[in-house]
Amino acid sequence: MSRFRKVPTTVVTGFLGAGKTTLVRHLLAHAKGRRIALVVNEFGDVGIDGDLLASCGVAGCAEEDIIELANGCLCCTVADEFLPTMQKLLDRPNPPDHIVIETSGLALPKPLVKAFHWPEIRSRVTVDGVVAVVDAAAVAAGRFADDPAALAAQADHDNPLEEVFGDQLACADMVLVNKSDLLAPADLALVKDGIAARLRPGVKLVATTRGAIDPLVLLGLAAAAEDDLAARPSQHDLEEGHDHDDFDSFALTLPVIADPAALEARLLAAIAAHDILRLKGFLAVAGKDARQVVQAVGSRIERYFDRPWKPGEDRLSRLVVIGLKGLDRAAVEAAVAG
Repeated sequence: MSRFRKVPTTVVTGFLGAGKTTLVRHLLAHAKGRRIALVVNEFGDVGIDGDLLASCGVAGCAEEDIIELANGCLCCTVADEFLPTMQKLLDRPNPPDHIVIETSGLALPKPLVKAFHWPEIRSRVTVDGVVAVVDAAAVAAGRFADDPAALAAQADHDNPLEEVFGDQLACADMVLVNKSDLLAPADLALVKDGIAARLRPGVKLVATTRGAIDPLVLLGLAAAAEDDLAARPSQHDLEEGHDHDDFDSFALTLPVIADPAALEARLLAAIAAHDILRLKGFLAVAGKDARQVVQAVGSRIERYFDRPWKPGEDRLSRLVVIGLKGLDRAAVEAAVAG
């Protein structure tokens, strides 16, 4: 009878740079034999997160288990891509034990959950849970509200960052307050209290560092979220669809980088000058046979080598830049080029 069991699906949401990909990598590394299929979606022209996951080198993280939907969010492109993607996964001779969907940081999760009512898949899959990953340091810095204490009371939705953030919390069955190690205990408690005040009764709130959480805690919430939509209010419920007119994204291609530290300094200056929300990508560093990953959230930049360049692979530096509408591409390109 197991062939008639609905395949549980976990939707991982969270704003840009919260740590969703790091969480998914952790889940894969600790899957303990469970076959997990990934659907990775990004906002931007260059797929970065899927490439990071495909190269993570952990058991069960094979490239054929990752289906990346680029150029738009799942909540926007489900009619064209999401349904056939899910059908392809479910029709495999050996279907996955669990499906994990990592959404774009700008995605609204509720429209995606609604898609699980489509006749083609509704008898075959269920939304086991919606997991919202939160960047604790960004919340404490007031990225989504004027101050953390105002989170519970904020009613002004003119802030597009707050709108996306609020909708992600409203749909969640579990919230991971990630990067908790970056805050002092008192500040972390303030952030957790502010978030908790916005959550539906029964939603679990867990502090994490680098997305480290037991998969047994995360996979197996049995929320059946598609049957509980009325309890997950969204500011966009009355809209025909959700677009991203409030945000801009573009990709930069750079030559081989001779001095990564100097480039980092230029990136920090560009982030500060143009209020860049998120920057991520890969660098080809002179004299190095491995590519270097760059991850930037606000003024925090992380660089590390993730894998050797493949034979015949173009050794180019590629960066995706995401910011609010009106982001000056020419000025950012000039600042990064130096």
